[in-house]
Amino acid sequence: MADYDWNDHHRQQVLQGRQILERTSASLARSNQIAIETEHTGHEVINELEVQRESLLRSQRRLENANDDLSKSGAIIRAMKRNVLYNKLILIMIIVMEVVILAGMIALKFM
Repeated sequence: MADYDWNDHHRQQVLQGRQILERTSASLARSNQIAIETEHTGHEVINELEVQRESLLRSQRRLENANDDLSKSGAIIRAMKRNVLYNKLILIMIIVMEVVILAGMIALKFM
């Protein structure tokens, strides 16, 4: 009977070991599946980030072009302001000359 108990004891240990092995295998399979899903998610994220990077680079190029255009527009506006100022000065000089000529003519007429 002692021999029978010994075999039964070994059989119980083997069954317990097998159950532990099966649980470990199932756990490893779940971990492997999670790792595969995580890797898949990582690839999707990387692809999305690449698309966003390209979009940001296009936006940056458009903003740089807009900045260049604004710089050119600013230079044109400054030139126009300068020309308006020059035109005003010329008109003021013409008006002053006309007033001086008119005053001179009036002075000559009454003298």
